[in-house]
Amino acid sequence: MAAATNQARIGRIGLYAFLVTTCLFFSIPLLVVISTSFKPLSEVRDFSVFQLPAQMTAAAWGKAWQSACTGTECAGLHIAFWNSVRIVIPSVIISVLVGSLNGYALSHWRVRGADTLMLALILGAFIPYQVIIFPLVKIFSTVGIFGSVACIIAVHVLFGLPVMTLLFRNFYVGIPNELVKAARVDGAGFWRIFLFIILPLSVNMLIVAAILQTTGIWNDYLFGLIFAGHNNTPMTVELMELATTSTGVVEYNVSTAAALLTALPPLLLYFFSGRYFVRGITAGAVKG
Repeated sequence: MAAATNQARIGRIGLYAFLVTTCLFFSIPLLVVISTSFKPLSEVRDFSVFQLPAQMTAAAWGKAWQSACTGTECAGLHIAFWNSVRIVIPSVIISVLVGSLNGYALSHWRVRGADTLMLALILGAFIPYQVIIFPLVKIFSTVGIFGSVACIIAVHVLFGLPVMTLLFRNFYVGIPNELVKAARVDGAGFWRIFLFIILPLSVNMLIVAAILQTTGIWNDYLFGLIFAGHNNTPMTVELMELATTSTGVVEYNVSTAAALLTALPPLLLYFFSGRYFVRGITAGAVKG
């Protein structure tokens, strides 16, 4: 009995040691970045990476937001922030709603060719982006919207639809088909069932999908660089240009502050909606 207790205690100590080590492994770089962003440039030049700022200042944050140089322009990240907002909001709304509609249709309205469509969606979800970037550039250039907000929104919606459709389809399969049949017997059609029965049962999954899409679109760099155009570049593109600027003095405190400003929106999103994300992932057969 005592041996078993000792083994359990040793196992618990080992588990906590592993968790603490893992926490430190991921938190120390973040703490260094946060500390550097609040240091004046004179302290940063001393290469005192692991020391806390002796004179804490938020000047680097203000400069990163208002006047940091990204390439040849010195307007900070505030313009790129609103560009990202203009891109993310419609992209998330359209892709989530259309994905939920497709998932509902494929799970409870067995249309002709549904299996072929599912195969195409699976392939679309796993095809590398680089394979079809050039054809998309040609298509959007021919249509005349290349380099606009509409172009980058369309790209995010197109690439998000396969995953969103599969996500909602797998979720809606768990909803009893008898519920849909009963609604049909009562005279409800496709749209009425979707709007008044399916969507109210999908709140948690809608939140999960919105979080996934928001995070993916906000953190995107490749599509924003190629499809957004010079006047609509998101924060990730501007952050890269700020970090790689080679003229003048390299201000690492401003770069780290800019990186944190770029990362804050998805971090805050997870912080305030994390419990809903877990609920959606672990939802049961009838979700609500």
